[in-house]
Amino acid sequence: MSKENVDDYLQQGIYGQKELKPEEKRKFLGTYRERVIVALLVGQVAENQVYTDIEAAIKKYPQSSLLLNGEISYSHLSKYVKLANQHHIPYKVVSNLETDTDIGLVLASKNAIDIKDIYVNKHKPAVFQPSKKQKGKGIFSIFRRNK
Repeated sequence: MSKENVDDYLQQGIYGQKELKPEEKRKFLGTYRERVIVALLVGQVAENQVYTDIEAAIKKYPQSSLLLNGEISYSHLSKYVKLANQHHIPYKVVSNLETDTDIGLVLASKNAIDIKDIYVNKHKPAVFQPSKKQKGKGIFSIFRRNK
């Protein structure tokens, strides 16, 4: 064994196997960014409804797997576990990450697919714009006399 091999072997024994992009893997619940099909933030996973974007992506990529942040209460994760079971895709609850991540859920491919926009944006309802007839009328308008 050469000196470099011995040093590498000792370093690997002390610190563990070398990884490519370890910070990226921790952020995306153990997978690389290039394999992410779609992701939800922790707050989005904690919402009551299941995001339809996740189910649509599961249907489009049936060979994918679901990674769930183990720091989130199981009561919030269970709806996505049920979804994974319904579509027969594997899921994994990832815990003990060495760093905090804002990612709550990742649907990942086995291979690199490089999807540009992986984050699901919450669909915002249209902003209410009062018509000109209603403009300026508040709750007290019911007490006004018509002139």
